[in-house]
Amino acid sequence: MNLADSERLAGALDAAGYARSPDAGAADVLVYNTCSIRQKAEDKLYGALGVHAARKRRLGADLTIVVAGCVAAQEGAALLRRVPEIDLVMGPHHVHRLPALLEQVSSGSQVVATEELDWAEDVSVPRRDSTLSAWVNLIHGCNERCTYCIVPTTRGREQSRTPAAIRAEMAALGEAGYREVTLLGQNVDAYGRDLPGSAPDGSGRRAHTLADLLRAVHDVPGIARIRFATSHPRYFSQRLVDACADLPKLCEFFHVPFQSGDDEVLRRMARGYTAARYRAIVDGIRRRMPDASISGDAIVGFPGETEEQFQGTLRLVEEVADLIKSDRLQRLNVVVNRVAGQRAQRFLDRELEVLVEGPNPKDPGQAMGRSRHNKLVFFDGDGAALRGSLVMVHVHKVHAYSLFGELAGRPLAARM
Repeated sequence: MNLADSERLAGALDAAGYARSPDAGAADVLVYNTCSIRQKAEDKLYGALGVHAARKRRLGADLTIVVAGCVAAQEGAALLRRVPEIDLVMGPHHVHRLPALLEQVSSGSQVVATEELDWAEDVSVPRRDSTLSAWVNLIHGCNERCTYCIVPTTRGREQSRTPAAIRAEMAALGEAGYREVTLLGQNVDAYGRDLPGSAPDGSGRRAHTLADLLRAVHDVPGIARIRFATSHPRYFSQRLVDACADLPKLCEFFHVPFQSGDDEVLRRMARGYTAARYRAIVDGIRRRMPDASISGDAIVGFPGETEEQFQGTLRLVEEVADLIKSDRLQRLNVVVNRVAGQRAQRFLDRELEVLVEGPNPKDPGQAMGRSRHNKLVFFDGDGAALRGSLVMVHVHKVHAYSLFGELAGRPLAARM
C-alpha cells in the first residue's frame, strides 16, 4: 500500500513539473512517505529528518521538507514541534493534493493536512516503478479495530472505488503494456460494503463484493495475471475461492494474515475469528485449489502471550503448511522456513509459468521472474530480451522461497 502511495506522490510531482533528483542532498523538495506499523520505520524517519533539518538550519538551504503517509496522519502538528524545519505534514488522504499543498508552502506557510477526506477518483497518473506489474487500489481505509493496529486512525474509514473506475485503470494499464495487476486494500474482502445495492439474484448479499469484482475485470485486454492483497479471515469467503479457481488470470496465491494460533490472544487482538476458522479457510482453498500458495503474518510476543499460547501459533503454522520477543521470533522462523522448504518440494521437476522481470542482478547470465504462486524463479537466459514474457520453466532445484530451472519452449501467448 505504501509503495502504491509513493508512486502516486511521484506522479503528482511529475504532473506539476518537478523532476526527480538522484541525490537527496541536491533536491529542492524532499518527500518522506512513512509507515507507522513498526517503530523501526519511525526511528529511520527521524534519523533522516535530522540530517536534512540540520542542512536547512546551517546552510539556509532553499529546501522544502514534506512528511507524508501514516506517521504524518498519526502525529500531525506534533511533527512540526519536534522538527520545526518540516514544511508540510500530509496524511494518505491528501496524496492527490500534493502540488496544491506545496503552493501553500511556497507562500510562506507551514501546512498540516491530515483530516480525513472522502476519496474522489484520483486523476493523477502514478509514476510506476515497474513497466510490467502495477498496483491498483480498490478500497481505501479500514473499519476494523484490531487492538495492535493504528491503520484505521491513519487511513480512515473504508471507501471503495467503483468497479467501472477500477476496470478503466486496468484497461489503461493493459494498453500501456502492463502484464500483471495487484488489487490493493487494507482489507480487500471488505470491498463493496460501502457501495449501494443488493445482488440481483435475490440472495440478500450486497451488490458488490471482491468475488464479483474479479469476474467483472477478468477480461480486461492485455492483463495476463491478477493478484490481490490483503485478505482478512473474518470476511474471507468461499465465493472468493471459487472465483479464483474459475478465472484463469487469477494467480494461485493468497495472503491471509492469521496473527496468532491461540483463540484467547485473537480475542484480545479483536480479530473476530478463531484458529479453527483460519484452518477452515485453508481447507477451503485446498479443496478447490490444491496447488495454491498461502502466506500469512503472525505477531509474536503480543502483550500477555504465554508460552502455551505461542505453542498454538507454532502448531497452526505446522498444520497449514505454506505459511512469524526475539527468542519466539527465531523459533517461529525456524518452523516457517522448514515448512516452507517442505511445501516448496511440490514444484520440483515441474514446468511452471513465469512472468520474466529481467536479468538476475546477482548473475546477469540468468533471467528471473515470478510464478503464479508468487515464487521467485531463476533460470539461464537473456533476462533483458525476455522481460515481460510469459515463459515455461522446468524446475530442477527448490529452496524455501525461490526456485531454479531451465527454459522449456518458447514464450507463451498472452491471455487476453
